[in-house]
Amino acid sequence: MHEQAIQHYFADKEPMLVEAVSRLVRIDSTLGPALPGKPFGEGPAAALEELLALARSWGLSGQNLEGYVGTVDLNDQETVLHILGHLDVVDPGEGWTVTEAFVPKLVNGLLYGRGTDDDKGPVAAALLAMKAVKDLGIPLRRNVRLIAGTDEETGFRDVKWYYSRHPYAPYTISPDADFPIINIEKGHYQPTFQAAWPQEQALPRVSDFTGGTRLNMVPPKAQATVLGLSLDTVEAAIRDLALEEAISFSCQEKGPGVHILCSGQNAHGSTPEEGHNAQTALVALLAALPLADCPSTRALRALHALFPHGDHHGQALGIAQADDLSGPLTLAFTMLTLHDTGCQGRFDSRTPLCGTEETICRPAQAALTQAGFTVQGPLDPPHHVPADSPFLQVLAKCYEQYSGRKSQCLAIGGGTYVHDIPGGVAFGASMPGFVSNLHGPDERVHVGDLLTAAKIYAQVILALCA
Repeated sequence: MHEQAIQHYFADKEPMLVEAVSRLVRIDSTLGPALPGKPFGEGPAAALEELLALARSWGLSGQNLEGYVGTVDLNDQETVLHILGHLDVVDPGEGWTVTEAFVPKLVNGLLYGRGTDDDKGPVAAALLAMKAVKDLGIPLRRNVRLIAGTDEETGFRDVKWYYSRHPYAPYTISPDADFPIINIEKGHYQPTFQAAWPQEQALPRVSDFTGGTRLNMVPPKAQATVLGLSLDTVEAAIRDLALEEAISFSCQEKGPGVHILCSGQNAHGSTPEEGHNAQTALVALLAALPLADCPSTRALRALHALFPHGDHHGQALGIAQADDLSGPLTLAFTMLTLHDTGCQGRFDSRTPLCGTEETICRPAQAALTQAGFTVQGPLDPPHHVPADSPFLQVLAKCYEQYSGRKSQCLAIGGGTYVHDIPGGVAFGASMPGFVSNLHGPDERVHVGDLLTAAKIYAQVILALCA
């Protein structure tokens, strides 16, 4: 029902969708300092205002809720469907080849730019779906609300603020993943560990280390300074280490020491195998150097033993596990700083349904404590909506109707807005098999697929609200 009208409506809407996504991508909406009415900085606030301006230009009603989220409604009836997307993005990073991160560019049906896939493109597709339903004039008995957040990448403070003041909807989807249906989001165990020691004087030693800056991103860069060793000694150790080609080191004498910069490839923290972790590679190098037996050396060698380069499943930490529904635990050692009086780090592990405090937290805490670290941080449990839910059956039917593919339920390591929302699921907007490079260089979206996603969302709105 309504398929012919929807197909006809979207027949000429691709340019409109590309321009809408491009308007949002041109805004650098990475996290910034909080300002009045702009809790996550200038960039996210500007992106939010741009989305609301776009909604108004399309004849839709939108509101800015104190800079935390923007909402767009189709009518003033009872709201039964929430569509949750976000307008903030991760840092642009390095390695872009097709265009610059915030200069959208369309090449052979692919639109490039930071946020095209995660998540400005899908938000624009959902907004266009709402415009389609409005323009088609199909009577609705209930309302759909698009909720556009501004802090998904850095803590979900936006939707936590929203849902502390507004009720959940009976149905919730987040177009911030892949089709068909993501009904399982793994749990998160992301503790902070640290150690302190008296001011060091021993030589040779590592005087400082700086690794990743984002908990949920495989670090593409890491750097350290080694005192008391020659440049030749460090370069010989690099040759002996013989890491993969994607990892590179550059060294230079700097004052009394050798400064080492390690370069790798970033990736989302939930898929560490897709990146090349510069932080673990640099720790591996430092652990191999002939350093003095002092606290910083012992800390680095312990971290190398617990988080060896290439261990994406927590084997060395003693927490590797898997189940048939949600797959294996994944782990990325993503943050580390070290100086003359201590160090602090974090890792990002995505835990399967079978994971518990007993099988994850306690072994990890024991291993780190034995190595001299204090550990703090809870286990955030996984999110699971049964595949036979009537709501999921509606989504499956809409997906199959417009994609021509068979629907199924999937598990992911990434966490979306619906992770703590009862009955909510991630639903699109990428089609199966498409590599979007989200969180990496040359992030892109397939425009034809994004237009299909808009059709699917329009059909979902009609199925639940008409």
